[in-house]
Amino acid sequence: MHVLKLQTKHAQQAVDVTERVAAVVREWNLRQGAVLVFCPHTTAGITINEHADPAVMQDVNDALRRLVPPERHYRHREGNSHAHIQAILTGNSVTVPVEENGLCLGTWQGIFLMEYDGPRWRELFIQGLKSDWNESDMKNI
Repeated sequence: MHVLKLQTKHAQQAVDVTERVAAVVREWNLRQGAVLVFCPHTTAGITINEHADPAVMQDVNDALRRLVPPERHYRHREGNSHAHIQAILTGNSVTVPVEENGLCLGTWQGIFLMEYDGPRWRELFIQGLKSDWNESDMKNI
């Protein structure tokens, strides 16, 4: 398992980690299988969405802020309940197929750490899932 450590810079932001995850897959020489990216934080999440236009993720964050505004009254004394709720909406893991040492993402897709309670130091756990199947096995299904 690889631990990716990064520092967020804003209270709420989307950090594109696609190339960092792809670099780990290449380093492992993972030819075929999948990679699991897990966010072990309760006020941050991980998602896949468009990374060609940064305005998309700004719109996503704006929408999440409107859905779960930080200014509302929440019971949690720490004052970051909105971040916990937004993280639940985003989710804490993604799994991406891997073929020939590369992530099998759509043309416009990228992997994002979603920060909801920053700035903070965050970690992502990256686990390779190697496939034992080969092409001849697949033809017998």
